[in-house]
Amino acid sequence: QVQLVESGGGLVQPGGSLRLSCAASRIVFSSYAMAWYRQAPGKQRELVAVISSGSATNYADPVKGRFTISRDNAKSTVYLQMNSLKPEDTAVYYCNANAPWRAYWGQGTQVTVSP
Repeated sequence: QVQLVESGGGLVQPGGSLRLSCAASRIVFSSYAMAWYRQAPGKQRELVAVISSGSATNYADPVKGRFTISRDNAKSTVYLQMNSLKPEDTAVYYCNANAPWRAYWGQGTQVTVSP
């Protein structure tokens, strides 16, 4: 069974940093584009950042210059380095693995930015 397991969420003060990780199993990781989404209470899930199988990256405007997505194919892991965090970054962050034939989701990890 395919699994995407996120970790690294938590409570952080505004201006702080967190690094999220998503470890994938039972997929050919290098063949998948990987992405991070987030969903705040009462809002729709939104794309935060995506990294292609060739490591090209793209970011949502609200996080550009603050977040960095990266991948380690040898470890089947994708990361999201989040710096200069703001209260509006508070959300559940989900890992997504996407290929033309299938997509998978992780269970999510809570990120709370509060004084």
